[in-house]
Amino acid sequence: MSATQTPPSSSSLKKVRRSPWAQEWFLAVTLATVLVFVFFGEAILPLVHVPLGLVGLLSGLFFVVMGTAMGVVRHAEAIAERLGEPFGTLVLTLSITGIEVCSITAVMMHGESNPDLVRDTLFSVVMIVLGGMIGTALLVGALRYKEQEYNLQGANAYLGVIVPLAVFTLILPDVTNTTAGPTLSTMQKVMVGAMSAGLFVVFLALQTGRHRAYFSTPEDNGESGEHGTSHDQPSMIRHILLLLVYIVPVVYLVEQLAHPIDYVIETLHAPQALGGVLMAVLVATPEAVGGVKSALSNRLQRSINIFLGSVLATIGLTVPVMLVVASILGLELNLGLPPTQMLLLVTMLATSIITFSSKRTNLMQGAVHLLLFMAFILLLFQS
Repeated sequence: MSATQTPPSSSSLKKVRRSPWAQEWFLAVTLATVLVFVFFGEAILPLVHVPLGLVGLLSGLFFVVMGTAMGVVRHAEAIAERLGEPFGTLVLTLSITGIEVCSITAVMMHGESNPDLVRDTLFSVVMIVLGGMIGTALLVGALRYKEQEYNLQGANAYLGVIVPLAVFTLILPDVTNTTAGPTLSTMQKVMVGAMSAGLFVVFLALQTGRHRAYFSTPEDNGESGEHGTSHDQPSMIRHILLLLVYIVPVVYLVEQLAHPIDYVIETLHAPQALGGVLMAVLVATPEAVGGVKSALSNRLQRSINIFLGSVLATIGLTVPVMLVVASILGLELNLGLPPTQMLLLVTMLATSIITFSSKRTNLMQGAVHLLLFMAFILLLFQS
């Protein structure tokens, strides 16, 4: 009977070799969408004046941009695993921040000036990640495991940088008297930008240096660095190339997405903060998928690294970059929050400090974070 057994066919071997590329099917959707807008954009964009066309255009572009951004994150994480933690962290955070900066700049350059967009995006990222995403991760993790453990020193290190950066960026402009309104003077912008970038660099050195153990669970200590050297060099090159291939269409498609967003805000009189919320969702959702999956796998430390790291990178990298971009392009930036949003921010930061003050999380903490997120959504329309 063994003589009748046939070796694997060449077609099955080809399938095995092609399997890594099977995940890239969405890239075809992305490139097709880009071509449609390149050749037929002038005929498609006026559809925003028709209700059904507006809904289809906004939802379709948002779906494609979101799927493309998730491809960026997937390849950035693959590169991170091969390079090791110091360079891997830079690749992932710079990729996400690059998408965010391009998204904000594209929307600000279309239609009427929206000086609140950077502020609304930063605030929305903080509320969506610390409220909705951490709340969901803690809730689903508690429902499955009752309690989950994490490294207290790592969470405190994140919050120790996030809190002052959030306060100096989103609250300080409201209480200074140098300029009128929720803005900063030139010297104050230099101070806030330098502090944001400087603290992020110091934190990155802490996270990837001698205190790397703060950001892993005790049973994982000593394992980091083992995955940094990869003998699969062709795979590494493939991930780098595909990362760039995914990033470039995002920049163009976000410029197209700016048209329906501007129409909704300016013509339909939607809340000005809606643009910032949409930008925040685009940035945070791809990472949220991995964070919630980690919590369901009882790897809460990884969830914390993803979520708190996302907030820190958003403030620490986006603020100095956007301050420079705004200065070069002559764009006005309002950074200070109105009173209602300021109260929400302070409450969320305080709740996060309390939540991560012990080494265990439970169901109640997840519920509190989700309720604060729901309050953020409600007050977005009823402020």
